[in-house]
Amino acid sequence: MATTDFAVVGGGIIGLALADAVLSRFPDASVSVFEKETALAVHASGRNSGVLHAGFYYAPDSLKARLTRQGNVMLRAFCAEANVPVRDTGKVVVATGPEDLVALDALLERGRANGVPVESISAGQLADIEPLAQTHERALWSPSTGVASPSEVVQALGRRVQARGGIVHLGTHVASASPGALVLGDGRQVSVGHIINAAGLYAAQVARAFGVGEEFVMLPFKGLYWYGNWAPGRLQRHVYPVPDPRNPFLGVHLTVTVDGRVKIGPTAIPVLSFENYRGLSGLSPAELASIARTFPAFLASPHHRVWDLIRTELPKLHRTTLIKGAQALVPSVDPRDFTERGRPGIRAQLFDRNAQRLEMDFVVRPGERSTHVLNAVSPAWTSALAVADHVVANMVL
Repeated sequence: MATTDFAVVGGGIIGLALADAVLSRFPDASVSVFEKETALAVHASGRNSGVLHAGFYYAPDSLKARLTRQGNVMLRAFCAEANVPVRDTGKVVVATGPEDLVALDALLERGRANGVPVESISAGQLADIEPLAQTHERALWSPSTGVASPSEVVQALGRRVQARGGIVHLGTHVASASPGALVLGDGRQVSVGHIINAAGLYAAQVARAFGVGEEFVMLPFKGLYWYGNWAPGRLQRHVYPVPDPRNPFLGVHLTVTVDGRVKIGPTAIPVLSFENYRGLSGLSPAELASIARTFPAFLASPHHRVWDLIRTELPKLHRTTLIKGAQALVPSVDPRDFTERGRPGIRAQLFDRNAQRLEMDFVVRPGERSTHVLNAVSPAWTSALAVADHVVANMVL
């Protein structure tokens, strides 16, 4: 039987960051990461926008506020060390009408409370910072927002884990987990000192085997992007709308990639299975049944405008509807210029069945000889290194 001091279930950016943090804190420990895919960054860690968020969206008392601010700094330092390019785009958040101004000002105050560089700018100043964007009266400017290649970051982090002595097992499915033991898909057993559950969309399922987080279930939301044919550098800044604070999604926006391209998205469309990227592909009867059982409670939630979310998101399956939303931010967007479909991503969003609400913050729970990262939702890619340091420092061993 194989043995390891720490086993990380899931080789996404959170799982790799946790392995990295364990090796930093316990350099003599044996650490194994188990990833079911044959390559890194196959799912959410390689399919997100790659935006390095600043941390001004989140409630000041939340983990997201603290760990996003720290994570931005840590991820930039890691990218410099690993020679992964970062593009310092900054971000503007624009108002599409007078109804957005109160929320825009609230974001400004929240950013200041979080210690994040953010400032209110006039429409004239916006024209200097990002000439293609438009706003009503004023906008927000976030100079510390940037962008990198999500897959390059994950690959580089995997290399650092291995350089520090960790083992990354690709193509290795964890069939079951229990305190002190893993059973792999090929029947092999692994004796483990401490299991760290970073299984993303499957994290709640893994946690239930330890009697942890039984009130939670995972709901998947699909994000779609469309790339433009604009010359690199035509759009210089990320351009975002004012988000609805009752839902954990930031709305359709324009992002600049690390190589200067522009893409429009994402959507936040509920899907039927955790890997249901297109059509009927990736459907799982068990996942479909779980989601179907959960959705009535989600629809009835008093905490979210679920029906409004569905009414606004489903039409965005059509490219022209998605692009029309972007035109409210950048009027020069032409549907004929945005015809290249990006790889869709699926967001793992934790839902509390008892409270009937989506969890808005990171959620980590201890278990017997285990630690469970249950809600590593956006901006977890930005925050990964800070999240990992926080989790490892607070693990009950």
